[in-house]
Amino acid sequence: MSVEELDANEKQAFLVWRRSLARLEENEKLVLTPFEKNLDIWRQLWRVLERSDLLVMVVDARDPLFYRCPDLEEYAKEIDKHKRTLLLVNKADLLPVSMRKKWAEYFRLHKVLFVFWSAKAATAELEGKLLDHWKMQNNMRKSDDPETKIHGRDELLARLQYEAEEIVKMRKSASDTSTSSNIHSPRNNAEGTSAPKSVMVGFVGYPNVGKSSTINALVGQKRTGVTSTPGKTKHFQTLIISDELTLCDCPGLVFPSFSSSRYEMIASGVLPIDRMTEHREAVQVVANRVQRHVIEDIYKIKLPKPKPYESQSRPPQASEFLRAYCASRGYVASSGLPDETRAARQILKDFIDGKLPHYEMPPGMSAEDGVEDDGNPSLSEVLNSDASDVEDSLENGTETTPVSEHVLDDLSSFDLANGLVSKKATVKKSNASHKHHKKPQRKKDRSWRVGNDDEDGMPVTRVFQKPVNSGPLNG
Repeated sequence: MSVEELDANEKQAFLVWRRSLARLEENEKLVLTPFEKNLDIWRQLWRVLERSDLLVMVVDARDPLFYRCPDLEEYAKEIDKHKRTLLLVNKADLLPVSMRKKWAEYFRLHKVLFVFWSAKAATAELEGKLLDHWKMQNNMRKSDDPETKIHGRDELLARLQYEAEEIVKMRKSASDTSTSSNIHSPRNNAEGTSAPKSVMVGFVGYPNVGKSSTINALVGQKRTGVTSTPGKTKHFQTLIISDELTLCDCPGLVFPSFSSSRYEMIASGVLPIDRMTEHREAVQVVANRVQRHVIEDIYKIKLPKPKPYESQSRPPQASEFLRAYCASRGYVASSGLPDETRAARQILKDFIDGKLPHYEMPPGMSAEDGVEDDGNPSLSEVLNSDASDVEDSLENGTETTPVSEHVLDDLSSFDLANGLVSKKATVKKSNASHKHHKKPQRKKDRSWRVGNDDEDGMPVTRVFQKPVNSGPLNG
């Protein structure tokens, strides 16, 4: 078809798709997260999918399933049934070894191609700078297990080229068998099994997951712009690594989702931090995922402890976290109140950069399956414990007196029975509540009030009447 027909068809299909999403959101009462509504960005994705032999989906190792888009993998299969998707688990150096084993087992169980990778560490190693945490992971890279180790630059390039060449070979062999089913010659068989001259690998995924950083590390020099703000790449770029391998960088897209929230996307770095308007909700996501003692150790702050009637294992509230952070850093707004907006931006940036350690467990696996338990309860456990505490207090009713009072009564009766204490010394104090222990106040003089005989409830004022002057007294 012509260029005009292709443009009109893409616009029409995109409009129908957006209408169906709006209708689904309205009829099913679902909340749809913000997603990319610019048709030009989606066209960049379509061109990359059409050109690429192997599709590489870059995800964050701390929560791979949040950044993975299964519908994109299905769409790639619709374009070409031989096209495969490789999950590049970036920032894998932020995961402990036990978590990498669990995620490798999960991916292997679901037949997903995956590679653990760290673009930051590969860039530092390329520049001759070894990071401290990367030095600690060197022994893991030398491990014999190819699934859990973090691949280096040369290993990843070789793996990408091998997977892409296998896809091209399968495509050629399938096309040769279909077109020349009746003609069999050694020349055709040799062409079908020979390695292709050049293969293309396309990189796709959410914004700010490290696509451009990965390509810069693989190329060996800065060829694409890299910032911490999502949405830096605007157009796809084709970069030639060698005569046999070509890389294609696609702009990051925010795919529509019904499972996550806007605040989770801000905390994950998908949406820009500087554009958020409700900062407490996004910081609450951080407080729910990071343990209390980890926050206190990293920021050198002291968070308020839960009240006695609250669950002692509840995560800190966003307001408590922000006020403690502002007090320690001296963040004060022009109004004289703590500058929570500035503190929230800094906390979220530390959360995204990995200064606050956190990671998600694979579905269906718990901390008892061989992974070190971090002691941080899930949100559902906290809510259930809070609800059970409230129900217990309501069922007990008046039996909410402290246990210490009963213990003291038992001890005093024991002493009295054994003659250890005289009866005069064991006068039981009145069970006065804490509200009665107030500072003694001066009693107000209300002598001017008298009783009301009519009993209408209103106080009556005593009136003193001056006697009438009846003239001089007669002597």
